[in-house]
Amino acid sequence: MSQRLPEWFKQKLPRAGETSHVERLLSQLKLHTVCEGAHCPNIGQCFSNGTATFMIMGEVCTRNCTFCAVKKGFPPALDPDEPLRVTEAVSQLGLKYVVITCVTRDDLPDGGAAHFSATIHSLHDKMPELKVEVLVSDMKGNPASVNTVVAAGPDVFSHNLETVPRLYAGVRPMAGYLRSLDVLRMAKECDPLIVTKSGLMLGLGETRDEVIEVMRDLRLTGCDLLSLGQYLAPSSEHHPVITFVTPAEFAEYEQIGLQEGFKGVASAPLVRSSFRASELYERVKKPLSTTSINMQ
Repeated sequence: MSQRLPEWFKQKLPRAGETSHVERLLSQLKLHTVCEGAHCPNIGQCFSNGTATFMIMGEVCTRNCTFCAVKKGFPPALDPDEPLRVTEAVSQLGLKYVVITCVTRDDLPDGGAAHFSATIHSLHDKMPELKVEVLVSDMKGNPASVNTVVAAGPDVFSHNLETVPRLYAGVRPMAGYLRSLDVLRMAKECDPLIVTKSGLMLGLGETRDEVIEVMRDLRLTGCDLLSLGQYLAPSSEHHPVITFVTPAEFAEYEQIGLQEGFKGVASAPLVRSSFRASELYERVKKPLSTTSINMQ
């Protein structure tokens, strides 16, 4: 039996046809999005606004995280033309800010770093003013892979911790909390001026103190931006929702995050790593503020 969502999850549905332009473009260019692959609750709002978060390196992940709806298994070889197709899609959509994420590719020696680099270069070659945020896997904690991505010049380097260390065995069994922290630390070591970002899902069974401790661990890596959102189980086969965190609790976490030194914190039930990411990025350019980003 599916869990009934609290009142605060209600969203305005897009009108018929509002999302068709993005859907048609993605189909024509044979591209994948995390919006579709991860069953994101904001897909209607994003597609109707003419934006999407592109998921490169295919749609099959080599890991078995229990929170994620993305297909798992043995992915095909990389498509060398994919960076150009992503660039064409971003150009046709007229985006000023784009988020590029990926499936985890443990089958690749560099974890897909060179493919990320090719995509970033392709985007910047055609659209020099475009802001590019990359949301990478841990690439097995390989320093050379992190350096390859950072050297390509993304505006934001993001890697999600997803949850607190105590829950990793049940939520991210093939990942490592310290390894993920190291990826963010290495990115800052490669380029101290690059903006780094991470995200957590709440409602998996974590405690308030554990969330605050993760915030402090992230700040020790120099992490600039943080997103916090409510975990929603894609199906009964995935990790269950343990608690629904209230909007008031999310608002409190935002203030705590700012007090801990993050330059920007997006914290609300429907927040996802890439949802309205450009607004969070703008926080880096402005003084710390207690004004919330309206994510509803």
